[in-house]
Amino acid sequence: MSSLLVFPGQGAQRSGMLQALPADIVQEASDALGEDVRLLDSAQALESTRAVQLCLLIAGVAHARQLACTPDYVAGLSIGAYPAAVIAGSLGFADAIKLVSLRGELMQQAYPQGYGMTALIGPDLSSVEALLADIHSVQTPVYLANINADNQTVIAGSNEAMKRVAERIKGNGVAKRLAVSVPSHCPLLEQPAQALFQAFVPLKAPRITYLSSTRARPIHNPEQLRDDLAFNMCRVVDWRGTVQSAYERGVRLQIELPPGAVLTGLSRRVFEQGTVIACEGARLDSLQALLQEEERRHR
Repeated sequence: MSSLLVFPGQGAQRSGMLQALPADIVQEASDALGEDVRLLDSAQALESTRAVQLCLLIAGVAHARQLACTPDYVAGLSIGAYPAAVIAGSLGFADAIKLVSLRGELMQQAYPQGYGMTALIGPDLSSVEALLADIHSVQTPVYLANINADNQTVIAGSNEAMKRVAERIKGNGVAKRLAVSVPSHCPLLEQPAQALFQAFVPLKAPRITYLSSTRARPIHNPEQLRDDLAFNMCRVVDWRGTVQSAYERGVRLQIELPPGAVLTGLSRRVFEQGTVIACEGARLDSLQALLQEEERRHR
């Protein structure tokens, strides 16, 4: 049996999420960025896509380091792939800070207003795809962005298009606008992804198995990992498939890094025979004990 650390994506952020982190990692991040990262997590600052993504990266890496245990697998949803790659040993923390800063800026500049993402809870995937095909047009672009669970998807596109989708599913499901101001995980972000790809640094082969949340399978090759990280902003996230892939590979312990517990909720059905837990609200020594026990079993 194996263990998996998972890192959340945009929408999980909250103000003050960096304030209780160890001073050394806050300083390390500030030095890499050339500014005080503690100024990024106010409610006002978090209106910026760049600030949100940097905060999620820093929080994820900081809490994973505090666990001080080596998991068998790592995976991250969207921006969560970056702290996953850092913990896997493929991407240096300082390099990740610079890349994520650029990633956020590129996404923000591409769609400063009028676009975003909406979670759909209730309708199955085929129903959502049929609805999107009906509503999508040049004037009202809307795409499938995330497959989170059997009855939960996320769409991305223009505000008008997402409003039409929400109106159509009334009575058959719930549409919840996410705290994401750009249309991630769809072709609208192809050009920013290309620009990010050109800015990438060389990566190392992961020491911990990295699970791609867009391919739902492990990536071992550094060049493929570079492609995965750069282009995940414009590719559909198959989180349901990623979690299922981990389970089929023998993972029976999933720990979600802060902030929040969204991924924990999504994984419970898949991990009926295992343990799914979020760091938030759990004792550090208890989490370490779970990882150590899973490591002993794996041997």
